[in-house]
Amino acid sequence: MKKFNFIHFLIGLIILSGAFTVAKNFYLQPDLANGEKAPDFIGMLPGDKAFKLSDLKGHYVLLDFWGSWCGPCIQDAPELIKLHEKYSQTKFRDADGFAIVSVAVEKNKTRWENAIVRLGLLWPYHLLDPVNNFKFFDSPIANEYGVKQLPTKFLIDEKGTIVGVNMPFTEIEKYLEERK
Repeated sequence: MKKFNFIHFLIGLIILSGAFTVAKNFYLQPDLANGEKAPDFIGMLPGDKAFKLSDLKGHYVLLDFWGSWCGPCIQDAPELIKLHEKYSQTKFRDADGFAIVSVAVEKNKTRWENAIVRLGLLWPYHLLDPVNNFKFFDSPIANEYGVKQLPTKFLIDEKGTIVGVNMPFTEIEKYLEERK
């Protein structure tokens, strides 16, 4: 009898695992895809300085949606720092440089600012995308990009076209290396 229950448990676990994989690969993908124009937006940097994504036209941009409360986002921080350190001063064949634009889906501005310092996220482009309901990502910029989970990343080329959605860091680095 115990063996029978264990087999049922394993079958149930496999079904749940498959359902999660389907949800992650289909339902939780952002609405925008490779080849689409990255929507321009205006946001406020720390210090209340206005910023437009189109200000970085001519650069490769990694648009990183994250949250100070998001464990996987915090785990990504060291890889983002490495990319920034390696490519922020690089000139490319077809682009003037590389920049990371971090968009925090947050309720609390102080917590966001403290996380930037605590994690050592030293690039200049940090935006707060205020949210009222985390369940639906009802913040303006995340909505525009169809973000449904964090972290979500978009690699944008020098012309403002999305060339990668949720690419692994190794693939982002490979893409940039090929364009040096």
